Amino acid sequence: MLPLESPPQLSAARRNLVLASMCLALVMVISGVSMLNNALPEMSETLGLGQSDQQWVVDSYAVVLAALLLVAGAIGDRFGRRGAMIAGTVLFGLGSVLSALATTSEVLISTRFVMGIGAAFVMPGTLSTITSVFPPEGRARAVGIWAGFAGIGGTLGQFMSGILVDSFYWGSVFVASAILAVVALISVVAFVPSTRATERVAFDPVGAVLSASAIALLVLGIIEGPGHGWTSGLTVGSLGLGLILLAGFVAWELRVDEPMLDPRLFRSRGLSTGSVAMFFQFLAMFGFFFVGTQYMQLVLGFSALKTATAFLPMSMVFLVLSPSAATLSERRGQRLVAGTGLVVASGGFVILTTVSASSGYWLILVASLVMALGMSYAMTPATNAIVSSLPIEKQGVASAINDVTRELGAAFGVAIIGSAFNTGYRNSIDQHLGGLSASDASLAHEAPATALSVAGRLGDAGGRLAADAKEAFVGGLRSAVIVSAISLGIAAVYTIARAPSKRTLSLELPDELESEPLVGVAAAD
Repeated sequence: MLPLESPPQLSAARRNLVLASMCLALVMVISGVSMLNNALPEMSETLGLGQSDQQWVVDSYAVVLAALLLVAGAIGDRFGRRGAMIAGTVLFGLGSVLSALATTSEVLISTRFVMGIGAAFVMPGTLSTITSVFPPEGRARAVGIWAGFAGIGGTLGQFMSGILVDSFYWGSVFVASAILAVVALISVVAFVPSTRATERVAFDPVGAVLSASAIALLVLGIIEGPGHGWTSGLTVGSLGLGLILLAGFVAWELRVDEPMLDPRLFRSRGLSTGSVAMFFQFLAMFGFFFVGTQYMQLVLGFSALKTATAFLPMSMVFLVLSPSAATLSERRGQRLVAGTGLVVASGGFVILTTVSASSGYWLILVASLVMALGMSYAMTPATNAIVSSLPIEKQGVASAINDVTRELGAAFGVAIIGSAFNTGYRNSIDQHLGGLSASDASLAHEAPATALSVAGRLGDAGGRLAADAKEAFVGGLRSAVIVSAISLGIAAVYTIARAPSKRTLSLELPDELESEPLVGVAAAD
């Protein structure tokens, strides 16, 4: 048995510095996905990226982050979260520098992979450190602030990248990430105490390999489906094998003595509904960032900075409302607050189904504010439901589950929403490529950015192609937002049907898992 470590006794001022440091590290990790959206059009033109290449540049980071979170979180829980975050921040910064120097898509995807490994060692420690150092009476508010920064991390990344791409070149976003990593490293070293799990943390290499392989194969099949065909051997094989490995992971975790993630934990209604709500919110949100950014740049003609600025109102809503959502969910219950929030957020995507090539920014603004309003009141209760469903001794597990559902949502959001967009775009644009050469038709089919590039080379003759490409983009965007609206609707129905409606003094752990003293308050009927 490892020696147990009591939670550090810190002053209120020091706890606030810890909270600020963890929010900074969290924004660094979250923005690692969204910061590329503004840079993708210029990056695609410079490096010759197709639409699936663009998705892999984003998802090579998100997939490895999601796949390694449980393992990296276990290492931090066992040997010290502060040390894991320091090592991860250094690796993240190194990967950022190498990404800025990339000259091919293959190199960039590889260096993004390195960034994802580093991020996996940073993110689990942020929430579990907060829940370890804050007393019960201040924990919900601290988690609410953390959740608010998780919500705005994506839009802050967009804003930062917008300024940089307009002022410099696409690689500057990685230089900025490296600088942010240095600042986060100094903050962690200066202010964050060493914390670790107060119970023995097991390692499960078989479970780690099964889960990572399943995630990678599922994302591969979803991303490559539009290009290779949904009935192609690559698509069907990847999706089929991914599902088999996922089932194998669940079976293994139920059988092994010390599982990486015991599936029986999800019998807790707070944990299961919180995880489902978190997954679908990040799926919808990061899918929206991926497609919506390109809409504003390619269809509306916004610069990278103007696009980034257009997302700032969404950030402000998250930042202002998320802390109050924590208190409200404690009084009214996860079912009412989170369920209502998910319904409202879904309505924001329904508004976007009316989009056209000439809609302008105001429709995007209204829809994004409705989304942010709903997600602000759904995200914080979901996070609190997850962390309060397990005792303080198991907060490392709770934090890892929360982080995995977020990052899986982001990775699958880019894959699923991006693929829905690709399918809608290609089905539409293929009807208008008859008069082009084979090479130009192939480029126009591949992605909207390359279609507009071809149109620009054709001069006056390219005007019709540019108009067709923008209309095809809108068709793809409608397909994408319909998928997002349905996803959030599913999460809303599940939350309303199953989520706890009030807080009690009992935890909902299965009887066979209640081997430790149950400390803290959980959400339960």
